[in-house]
Amino acid sequence: MTIYTFSDARQRLAAVLEQARQEGIVQIRRKDGATFSIIPNEPTGSPLDVGYVDVALTKEDIVAAVRESRERPPPGT
Repeated sequence: MTIYTFSDARQRLAAVLEQARQEGIVQIRRKDGATFSIIPNEPTGSPLDVGYVDVALTKEDIVAAVRESRERPPPGT
């Protein structure tokens, strides 16, 4: 585990974060002796990775639904 001074960590933040990713933990020590740990989080995946619902619609079903929605009068008329 590597310990950086606050000043060093501030000047080299990208390197400190990379080292935390590789080693698992990095500590930063302030002048008053307080220490803080940087621990990388596990990747959770993209919020865009979503499942799907298989509704078994055909292309014709979708086209018919779109045409039907276009034929309806707008709400409030």
